[in-house]
Parts: sequence; structure tokens; C-alpha cells
Amino acid sequence: MVPRIVVAGTGSGVGKTMIATGLMRRLSHRMTVQGFKVGPDFIDPMFHHAATGRLSRNLDSFFLEPPVLRNLFGWATRDADIAIIEGVRGLYDGLTATGDAGSTAEIAKMLGAPVILVVNARSLAKSAAAHVLGFKALDPEVRIAGVILNKVGGARHRAKAVEAVESLTGVEVIGTIGRDINSLPENNLGLTPMEGMAERRSLEQMETMTEGIDLDRLIELASTAGEVDLPSASPYQEGVRQGVKIAVPRDRAYCFYYPENIEAIRAAGAEIVNFRPVEGEGLPACDGIYLGGGYLENHARAITDNRDFLEGVKTLSEDGGMIYGECGGLMTMCSSLRVHGEGHNMVGIFPSTAMMIEERQGPSYVRAVGTADHILLPGQAIRGHEFHYSRLVPPPAGRYGLKMERGIGISGGMDGITVRRSMGTYMHIHALSVPAWAPALVAAAGQN
Repeated sequence: MVPRIVVAGTGSGVGKTMIATGLMRRLSHRMTVQGFKVGPDFIDPMFHHAATGRLSRNLDSFFLEPPVLRNLFGWATRDADIAIIEGVRGLYDGLTATGDAGSTAEIAKMLGAPVILVVNARSLAKSAAAHVLGFKALDPEVRIAGVILNKVGGARHRAKAVEAVESLTGVEVIGTIGRDINSLPENNLGLTPMEGMAERRSLEQMETMTEGIDLDRLIELASTAGEVDLPSASPYQEGVRQGVKIAVPRDRAYCFYYPENIEAIRAAGAEIVNFRPVEGEGLPACDGIYLGGGYLENHARAITDNRDFLEGVKTLSEDGGMIYGECGGLMTMCSSLRVHGEGHNMVGIFPSTAMMIEERQGPSYVRAVGTADHILLPGQAIRGHEFHYSRLVPPPAGRYGLKMERGIGISGGMDGITVRRSMGTYMHIHALSVPAWAPALVAAAGQN
């Protein structure tokens, strides 16, 4: 059974992502590391992937039932030496004020994983011990096996904080990080994704940041994880190869995909054809398109200039082909995208403008039911999440495939605007949460 450990925080902004990524990078020099992220997040797993060379996986109890989540974990770690699980928010923060659902603590207990608690120790010494004691006492079923003190001052502050935590809480400090370590740049969705030289510099910085953490002790603690049934069989519904090609844009603009969604489409019998619209590549020959989200607003001009891409998507839609767009994909399917007052022509399947705004929607979990107009999942209960800084103006009139039970959607409690067999939605779904999604998408594309 794979050694595993959770890197959790006392709250958001304590450095979990940089510390978890730095540890993954250091460990990857000597073993095969599988990264995970608690909750619905596309960006932090990109850092994990860059650090380990392996796709990072999201562990989300809102999306995934416990047996499915454990299966995904077991399957993803079947050839790994250690698993590092980065938490979300504070260790105990979840969907409700007092429950476990959606929290890092829930995932730690579900996987029998010990927890390393990251504490922002800036200006704290004995008070850092109070933080650790509170987290330790709140739920005895969560095993806090070690502490990392971040943003400590000089040697005197470090010595006092370490002594206070270890002597007053009985939990060992496995490492400290000085407050003089530079932070990484952020954008409106979190840490900025890395590319090229910036990626290497960021990874080196995060690796250096964690040099004060005892890696051998971390491995020892990960090896004390409890015995849990973690099935390693494939979690996907396997289908017969049908000669169906699904085009999926993958570049700096279109980069928000759960890897399980792509894997589920392949398992259902389709060939995935990736291309890079931002770099001028046109739509490849395909039977259907899966347009994911990402940073469309940062690359609007390049997308507008790529007429082969935009016209190819529009032609496929007009010919009755299957197109499924999530968030940035929905925006692409609109008539235009307006960023900082400047308009950019898009595909034009929907007659609305996707308007970038200051107020954000989400990140929040959503629940919906597929209406009779859903091109893939009519009548089916669907869970997902939404997180965006845009709205459609005016809200498109027409058929909607999703009636929202929890969440905002596009307008009036509806999402999944549909024209012919083209649907755009603000909802991101996880394929293992909706097992029928990938087979339905492949079957719909095969009808073209």
C-alpha cells in the first residue's frame, strides 16, 4: 500500500501549494511521486504535474462517492512510491460550518493518511502551539503527525517556535521556512500557471523553499498511513473503439480539464485529437469537440485571429456536429468576447457577448438536473462546480439543458444553452461523478 501524507494548512494563504509542490519536486529526484489536490482546482495540479512529471488528481467528496474516490486514488498510485495530497483552505473547512463534507480532514480520514499541518508562524512562538493544539483537539480521528512552520524570522524566533510547538503539543516540527522566501505571482484564479523558463524558475524556487523540511522524516511519516482498501482497477467504463475523433484544444487559453474527463472519453472508445488554437492551429478533422476552460481572456486576440479555428467550430455546429463547451468553451461559442472594453469576435453559435467582469462567481459547487434539451444527459442529476469572471450579455434566449438546483449557471437558474447539438455551460463536471457523460459524448459525436 502506497505511503501517503496530506499537506494541510490552518487556512488559505499559508503556503500549502508552494510547500507541497516543492516537496514533490525534491522527492521526485529519488522516487516516483503521485500528487493530489483536495477539492475542485485546475491550477494547483498544474504545479504538481510540472514537479513530478505525472498528472495530478483531484480528490473531491462532493463529486465522488467514497468507493469511487478510493478507487481513483488506488488506480493513480498503483505504480507510485509515495503520494502527496495537498489540502484545500483550512484543514477542517468544508461545505458546512460543522460537518466534514468537502474538507481536507474528510479526505485524510477516508484515506487513512497522516497530516502535516502548515502554520503561518509569523510573529508567533507559544501562540503557534495554541494553533496546533486546537487543530489536534478538534477531531481526534485526524492524525496530525507533523508541523511545518512557515514565515519564521531569525534563528531565535525559529528556536522558540519549534520548542513551543513540540513541548506543548507533542507534535514534532519537521521543518521551518524563513519569511524572507519570495512568494510567487498570482492572478485572479490563484497562482499563475507556469511555462518555459518561468516554470523552471518557479519550481527551483519552491524546491529551495522546502530545503528546511526533513524529507526523510516526511517519508517515514507517510509510511505510517493506515490500512485502507484502495482498489487499483481502472475506474472507467470501457467502450468499443468506434473510430470517433474528439478534438480537444490544449494550450495556454484552454487548459482547465480534469484528466479523468479526457481518460474517460478515451476509455469510452474515442480518439482524442489535441491542438493549440493560440498558436494558430486550426480545428483538426473530428466528429465532435470538447472545449474546456482556462484563460481565454488573456489570449482573446490570438483566438480571434485564428479564423480556421473559429470557422471550423461554427461549421461543425451548423452541420449538426456535437460540441460541448465548459466555461471558456462556452465563451468561445458566443458571438464575441469583451475584455477591458475591447471586443473580440468568437464563433457565433450563441448570439451573446461574453463580458469579463470584476465580480467572480465561485468557486462554488453546483447541482443540476438535465432537462429534455440536454444533448447528453437528459433527466440526469449532475454535480459540478463553477468559477468565472464573466457573464453572457444579453442572456441567450433558447433551449437550456440544465436546471440549477444549487449554483447560478448562465441566467434565471438555468445553464447549458443549446443550439442544434452544441451546448455551452459554466458548469465544470468530473467524469467519474457522472459516469454516463463520456460514453454519451462519444456516442453523440459518432452520430455526426
